[in-house]
Amino acid sequence: MRVHIRPPQPSDADAYTTAVLRSAEHIGPWNPVDPNGLPELLRRQGPSLRSFLIIDNEDGGIVGKVNVANIVRARFRNGALGYDSYVPYEGTGRMTEGMRLVVDRCFTEYPEGLGLHRLEINVQPENDRSIAMAKRLGFRHEGFSPRMLFINDAWRDHERFALTAEEWPGFATPSGR
Repeated sequence: MRVHIRPPQPSDADAYTTAVLRSAEHIGPWNPVDPNGLPELLRRQGPSLRSFLIIDNEDGGIVGKVNVANIVRARFRNGALGYDSYVPYEGTGRMTEGMRLVVDRCFTEYPEGLGLHRLEINVQPENDRSIAMAKRLGFRHEGFSPRMLFINDAWRDHERFALTAEEWPGFATPSGR
């Protein structure tokens, strides 16, 4: 692996700001660009939101950010993945490697992982690269959600993809699942 994942930390603020500013044109059509958003993201971490930075092993740069949002426990055990890749790493495969690590962490039982059973990825229909990412990871297309999220001052349609733990390569069924 050329990358590893870890939760964001306050000490990441400068590197995060630089990565987001450098990538504003790349991520701006699909997600809000907030180079100073790390403190708020850190404040929101908790049972329903977990975030991960994908870090390049060679130079220590931030390859991307992945949020596991809307985490629901009990019988659902579901979360929604949202992600941004950052310049200059986009298109190098590092984001895919990092996403595989995040999905592994999501499907790994607590306390090492999040203990989820199902993950969703919701992507605007015009975002070909993110749709390709969902498909590369093995997520299946589940449907179309009109006006699903309010992004960049408008309600945006999304294609919905999902994956369960049993569909994830290397999944071993622990007792009780």
